[in-house]
Amino acid sequence: MSDDTRTDSGDSRADADGGAASDTACGGRNGSGPSAGGSNPRYDRVRRHPTAGPHNSIFHWTDARHPLRVMVNYVVVLICRVCPSMRLKNWLLRRIGVTVGTGVAWGLESTPDVFWPDLITVEDHAIIGYDATVLCHEFLQDEYRTGKVVIGERAMVGAGAVVLPGVEIGAGAQVAANSLVAEDVPPGATVAGVPATVQDEE
Repeated sequence: MSDDTRTDSGDSRADADGGAASDTACGGRNGSGPSAGGSNPRYDRVRRHPTAGPHNSIFHWTDARHPLRVMVNYVVVLICRVCPSMRLKNWLLRRIGVTVGTGVAWGLESTPDVFWPDLITVEDHAIIGYDATVLCHEFLQDEYRTGKVVIGERAMVGAGAVVLPGVEIGAGAQVAANSLVAEDVPPGATVAGVPATVQDEE
């Protein structure tokens, strides 16, 4: 199936599952990004797609992505969530567009973005923990946004963590369980919290 992003106006991308959280965590309703201070580089990598009409942007999801593509992605992700085989998971996720390196491990119930899995890159030997979520989209009131997510080589995303669109997690970095990753994580750093911040070494 061809990659099908039908709406492409503006300069960032996003998903309904994390929209409200990302606005709150990063400051600014409807994502003010660089224009609201420019302190978060992820906004430079996020594309905005304004939507018109009386309804919020979730009602426009069929204009954003072909429904059949989303259905196929959803079925594959559901299988991967319960599949114990790393090799099979990685093979299936590559089929729906995820860039998966060598030796990548996905914990049970981990969930890559269903709408735009092709915007995810997980580099060699990275770990995505149990019930972690990697989002490449946010549906907001007047727009949706999409952005690539890169998880670096030998990085670790802990159980229950949520990674927002446009985020880059550096090589060897660690994200603590149940964290909300709303900003880039430097290589080798450990982050924790909501939103996740770098933890000082003791």
